[in-house]
Amino acid sequence: MIKILIVDDSAFMRKILSDLFVAEADFTVVDVARNGREAIDKVKQLKPDVVTLDVEMPIMDGISALEIIMREVPTPVVMVSSLTKVGADATIRALENGAVDFVTKSEGAISGIDNIRMALVAKCRAAARANVKQLRKVNEVKPQIAEYKSSKVFNSPTNEQIIAIGTSTGGPRALQELLTRLPGNLPCGVVIVQHMPPGFTKSLAIRLDSLCALSIKEAENNDIVKPGMVFIAPGDFHMTVEREGNKTIVKLNQSPPIGSHRPSVDPLFESVARVYGKWATGVILTGMGHDGSRGMKNIKDSGGYTIAEDQSTTVVFGMPKSAIELGVIDKVVPLPAIASEIIRYLQTKHGGV
Repeated sequence: MIKILIVDDSAFMRKILSDLFVAEADFTVVDVARNGREAIDKVKQLKPDVVTLDVEMPIMDGISALEIIMREVPTPVVMVSSLTKVGADATIRALENGAVDFVTKSEGAISGIDNIRMALVAKCRAAARANVKQLRKVNEVKPQIAEYKSSKVFNSPTNEQIIAIGTSTGGPRALQELLTRLPGNLPCGVVIVQHMPPGFTKSLAIRLDSLCALSIKEAENNDIVKPGMVFIAPGDFHMTVEREGNKTIVKLNQSPPIGSHRPSVDPLFESVARVYGKWATGVILTGMGHDGSRGMKNIKDSGGYTIAEDQSTTVVFGMPKSAIELGVIDKVVPLPAIASEIIRYLQTKHGGV
């Protein structure tokens, strides 16, 4: 049984969420809490397997409570966030500070809870199995930036190549760890799919841009892929790349979700393999499920280079494990070393020093 603690200042939401988990055979609700201070006390006392934690509460908000929980009694936490801009920014901070994942809610609306029921239960199941050792605040020590020394150009048909990254559960922290280690003179563009709903990907991009030497933004249709630029697929849109003349551009679409995901990693990786062939580098990071494995096979089959995050540093090993088991990964690397591995490959394989 998965022991769950529910934290929300609304009695209505506490009742709704409790009933939701009581209906699941593998969950038991050990208690509820009305604010962050109660949450901390009950986590210490009851030692739940997972906590659902509201972001906005009186006495002590969810972000403050999360920081104390992760410092004093590390426990998997799934944030329950509003859809507002303030809620999105707070959720990104929560993910940085150790939350495993999050869901959004429509305040006071039973229909809103019905819409997130399956996602909330699935994310809490995954959170209960998460690697608690990785649920820490990233970059507590300033990361060492990998150095790109080459001034040579790539000998590819378009004089370009690309790095494509896919991730899900635990991804915001993993992306921060990886992207802050890449140099500002990175000689190629980067495209990323992080499973997230609309609104949150923009907050994520803004936050990462403030921390990194690279330029990072939420992708827009027809953005031009350039060296040193990082594009994150917007929530509710698949992202691909296409060649137009001597430029590579970003294309967004709302084709049906793939495996419940939009954006999905597979369409991005497949398009990268078509456009860049052997000049593509694919990276699969922490995440639940198997999205990205099929697309990674395309990159591998086209002659590109493929990297998966090692299990030791993932929050959830699902996505990397699936790609590794498919036999399409060239190198399995712990998260802190992935940036250096990318730079090493660029320099030794494609015109570097």
